Amino acid sequence: MPVTLDDDAAAVLKAFRDAGRPPYETLSPSEARQLYLLGGVVARPEPPEVAAIRSLSAPGPHGPIPLRVYQPHAVRKADGLAPCLVFFHGGGWVIGNIDSHDVVCRTLANEGQLVVISVDYRLAPEHKFPAAVEDSIAATEWIAANAQSLGIDASQLMVGGDSAGGNLAAIVAIHARDTGAPKLVAQVLIYPATDFRMTHPSHSEPETSCLLTHSVIRWFRDHYLNDLTDGDDWRASPARVENLSELPPAYVLTAGADPLRDEGDEFARRLNEAGVPVAHTTYPGQFHGFITMGRLLPKANVALADIGAWLKTLS
Repeated sequence: MPVTLDDDAAAVLKAFRDAGRPPYETLSPSEARQLYLLGGVVARPEPPEVAAIRSLSAPGPHGPIPLRVYQPHAVRKADGLAPCLVFFHGGGWVIGNIDSHDVVCRTLANEGQLVVISVDYRLAPEHKFPAAVEDSIAATEWIAANAQSLGIDASQLMVGGDSAGGNLAAIVAIHARDTGAPKLVAQVLIYPATDFRMTHPSHSEPETSCLLTHSVIRWFRDHYLNDLTDGDDWRASPARVENLSELPPAYVLTAGADPLRDEGDEFARRLNEAGVPVAHTTYPGQFHGFITMGRLLPKANVALADIGAWLKTLS
């Protein structure tokens, strides 16, 4: 479908292209990680203040999983315990980390008046599928089991993430439903990757191949999956799950100039058809990754505030 970027988004895209940054797919994963972190410094706003930040770790299937806990100044509590959003960062399962999404997590903690715990899951290609899934599930289960000592209300536990992190959040929610624990009250899916078939129209439209280009998606895929048959596994492609009923309420955000747009739109529609309450918000003039660029893109701050407002409606 025709896509017209907002003026701010168009200016950011032009600046990135004029800077002559090498495409990620021409770099090694370690070089791509450095480039991603350096580029983010220019686009991220100043970190908003929170009451406290602490680092800890959860035991994982192959070693400790680093976590970062964000406590906002204003927090909703019941009997001294706060709701909690377990957050999985984006980056194609190859790049990104706790630091790249520090501002996003601080902002969501403040806007949602809840504790946010960011999960530093293992990255590919050093740790291919399903390593990120295993870490995400293990971290969420550990947080739920230790909720009281963390000051968290176990009955108000949520998962969320952007892009690859949205993929992981959706998978954790399905796993929790199927196993019966932990009980989740919400999932926040920010331009989520849901289907490695990558056959939706937005994967081939020229207008969507900006910043997250069609070729770099394939680069991420090839680093993350052991082979293409992994994409048939619902733990890689949550859209392959036929029954999406009885999942927690979902906030789904999609962007117009995004190769993953149609995946997110379809997943939101299917959740709704399965009887899951869905708040589906689209930003037609934005590209993939915009929520981390609040210094340059005002719509990023609007989007995070809207997510926070929705989170506050859940308790």
